[in-house]
Amino acid sequence: MSSSTEKSSSPWLNLPRLILSNHAQEQIAAVLRKRKLDYYLYKLLPEILQSTSFLTANGSLYIAFFCILRRILGKFYFWTPGFGAALPASYMAILIERKSRRGLLTIYMANLATETLFRMGVSRGKITPLRHGEVILFCITAALFMFFFRCKDGLKGFTFSALKFMVGKEEIPTHSFAPEAVFPRKERKIKYCEEITQRMNIIAVTKKLVDKVCKCGPRHRCCKHYEDNCISYCIKGFIRMFSVGYLIQCCLRIPSAFRQLFTKPSRLLSLFYNKENFQLGAFLGSFVSIYKGTSCLLRWVRNLDDELHALIAGSLAGMSMMFYKSTTISMYLASKLVEAMYFKGIEAGKVPYFPHADSIIYAIATAICFQAAVMEVQNLRPSYWKFLLRLTKGRFAVMNRKVLNVFGTEASMHFKDFIPKLDPRYTVALPEIPVERPWK
Repeated sequence: MSSSTEKSSSPWLNLPRLILSNHAQEQIAAVLRKRKLDYYLYKLLPEILQSTSFLTANGSLYIAFFCILRRILGKFYFWTPGFGAALPASYMAILIERKSRRGLLTIYMANLATETLFRMGVSRGKITPLRHGEVILFCITAALFMFFFRCKDGLKGFTFSALKFMVGKEEIPTHSFAPEAVFPRKERKIKYCEEITQRMNIIAVTKKLVDKVCKCGPRHRCCKHYEDNCISYCIKGFIRMFSVGYLIQCCLRIPSAFRQLFTKPSRLLSLFYNKENFQLGAFLGSFVSIYKGTSCLLRWVRNLDDELHALIAGSLAGMSMMFYKSTTISMYLASKLVEAMYFKGIEAGKVPYFPHADSIIYAIATAICFQAAVMEVQNLRPSYWKFLLRLTKGRFAVMNRKVLNVFGTEASMHFKDFIPKLDPRYTVALPEIPVERPWK
């Protein structure tokens, strides 16, 4: 996998932040649905308290087991400050969380732990980073996801809905619109629209031009995009998803832009004219257009519509990540793919079902990340380290990591000037005198 830096403006993939803000989303959804007071008192409020208790318990139990292991073993070992203390704490904490949230937390933490182990292997010289590794991983993942999307009963739930939103229902083989049934309705709709737009010359001319471009041109008989030819079908897909990606990135920048509204009003222009806005738009737009274009080309070449086309089209569409390289996106989607294949294996009776597997995986993955947070912060994803600092109000950074250097992980690499104030009565050796920082 590539060792390139992660996109700093990808908060939509920072799941801890999303999990914490999900309560606000639930409240907004409840207001829009005009829920009654009983829903807020007996359902929403207990769920918020339950998730808050989960985070509180995870941190509190970690500190408790940190001290318990030190008392039982008499000293610290390489694995006790991080992995040893976080493993039982995380397992006990995840049991407090709602079952509907455990899967999301498990996928995120498994993804993060895998990346952390990869970084550890690179720093130790055991693994050689592969150039554009995240792009290659995304190509493989996209190919398999699109194949399952094209297969009957291949994908279900949110994943199927998300892919259907991106590439459209025209790419689903089971799409049952017959041409002879569609064209009369479309012709009546177009005729009605033309009668309305005749009064507005500009709109009428634009509509006629678009219709001419869309209807004039080749379209294979196996293609289900009845209104457009294959070229305009791909162009429309690019424009649509480019707009979606651009708007997503703009919306994510709105909170920070409003914070600077009064101090630096000129920064508001960066909300719309930012390079990463266009990069995300180009990523999503090119993914959809390449997939649709390749699918149409394969229909022309083979003269049939086959699910296997999705493997080729999906792998080529994965090259679109060159516009927006993100290890987080690649690994998260790969984790979701493994999860989907695992559950399909259970349904087919070929893979055994392990009860409480999500809780066990979450505990192990979180323990790995805490081990890195204590022993080698440089190998932990920066966004997760910032999340830990925000969650603990900076207390995770006040460990005396200089004494952990004996384990050979360069634990104090980012804390070289920090020496905590220690009480000599509770230390086995005289503590160092804290060095006053020049910026204080």
